[in-house]
Amino acid sequence: MRSRAAVPRLTFFLFLLFLPLALSSSRPQWVLQRVPVVLPRQTMAQPAPHFLSPARLEVSSRCDPECHKRAPRPSYWDLQDLLAYETLHSNGQLTETAIGIYGYNPNPNTSPAYSSGSSGKSERSHVRRKRQIFGHDGRFSIAGQNFLLKFPFSVSVKLSTGCSGTLVGNRHVLTAAHCVHDGKNYVKGAQKLRVGFLKPKQRDAHLSSSYFRTNFTNHVEGGPAPYIQPTNDKMKFQWIRAKRTHVPKGWIKGNANDIGMDYDYALLELKKAHKRSHMKLGVSPPAQRLPGRRVHFSGFDNDRPGQLVYRFCRAGEETSDLLYQHCDAQPGASGSGVYARMWDGRRRRWERKVIGVFSGHQWVERQGASQEFNVAVRITPLKYAQICYWIKGNFVDCREG
Repeated sequence: MRSRAAVPRLTFFLFLLFLPLALSSSRPQWVLQRVPVVLPRQTMAQPAPHFLSPARLEVSSRCDPECHKRAPRPSYWDLQDLLAYETLHSNGQLTETAIGIYGYNPNPNTSPAYSSGSSGKSERSHVRRKRQIFGHDGRFSIAGQNFLLKFPFSVSVKLSTGCSGTLVGNRHVLTAAHCVHDGKNYVKGAQKLRVGFLKPKQRDAHLSSSYFRTNFTNHVEGGPAPYIQPTNDKMKFQWIRAKRTHVPKGWIKGNANDIGMDYDYALLELKKAHKRSHMKLGVSPPAQRLPGRRVHFSGFDNDRPGQLVYRFCRAGEETSDLLYQHCDAQPGASGSGVYARMWDGRRRRWERKVIGVFSGHQWVERQGASQEFNVAVRITPLKYAQICYWIKGNFVDCREG
C-alpha cells in the first residue's frame, strides 16, 4: 500500500509546477522587445495540390547542431523568400504570398530576449538512436475534466492528420508544417483538415482523476510510472474544420530529404471560433534564461490513444532557429506548442507563452554514425511577426513579442 506521504509530496510538486513562486527573489522574466514587421505584398494563385503523402517526418541530414551554428545567416533577400508563404483553402484553392520585411536588424546581439550571449560553447547533446523515450518514461497522461479543461492543458488539440497543435487565438492553431505538407506537396487529409478538442464524458470522471494522481505520484517518487490502457469511452473529440492553412516557403523546398527543420511550423484558421482560452505567443529566449532551463509541452502521443500527454524536460543545445531537448515523446506529439512560464513584469503576474513548435526527431550523420535528436523550432522575432500577422490580420498588434 502506498504511503499517505505521497499526497503531500504530490501537492508540493504541483505547487511548484502551477503556482507563482512568490518567494523567489530573482524571477525569470519575459523580456519584451520591438519585433520587425512582416507584411504581405502580392498574392498569386497556384496549381491545385495533389494530397498524396501521409503526414510523416523522416529527415536525413549531414548537418548536426554545430553545423547549423556555423552556417551563414540568411540575407535579407533570403529571408523574404523563406518567409513567403502558401495558403491552402478548404475549397482546395492554393495561393502563394510574397512578403516584405521592415525594421529588421540582422545583428543577433541586438535582441536581449533572443540572443543567448553565450561564449559559443554549448552543452554536449544527448544522442538517441532509434528511440524516443529516455530510460524512465517521463510522460504524464492527463485525465479527468478537472485537468483537461484547465489551462494550460486545455489549449492542446489534435489534428485529423495525426499530429498535435496549440490554440494561439480564438480561431487559430499553431502546429508543425510537416503535419500538413511533406516538403513536396500537401499530405492526405490536408484539404479537409479538422481540429479535435478532447472532452471527457461525464461518467466516472472521479476514476480518471485518480489515475492521473497515481501516475503522477509514482513518477515524482522516483518509482515506475506504469502505463494503464485508457478507457476510450470516457473521452471524446469535438471536431472543427480548418478554413485556411498557412505554410512558410522555407519549409517547401521541393525535396523532402533536404528539408531543414528551421521553418517546420504552420498556422491553421478554424471555420468557427472555439470557446477555450488560448496561449500567447512569445519570442523564444535563450535556454539559459528559462526557469530551470526547462520547456514544457502537451500532445496526443500515438501510443496513448484518447489521452493528452504532458511532459517537461531540460533544454539542451540551441541554434538561432532550433532548440534541442530531451523530452520523451512518441509520434503524434509533433506539432505541439513548446512553452515556458516566466514573470510578466508589465502585467505583474506569471504567464505561459508558446516559444516553439515540437518538430520531432532529426537524423544526422555525426562522426560517421547516424544519430537522432529531439528538435523544436524556436519562434524568432521574424517568425513571431509573421505568425502574429496571420492571427491578427494587422502589424500594429504585433510590434512587441
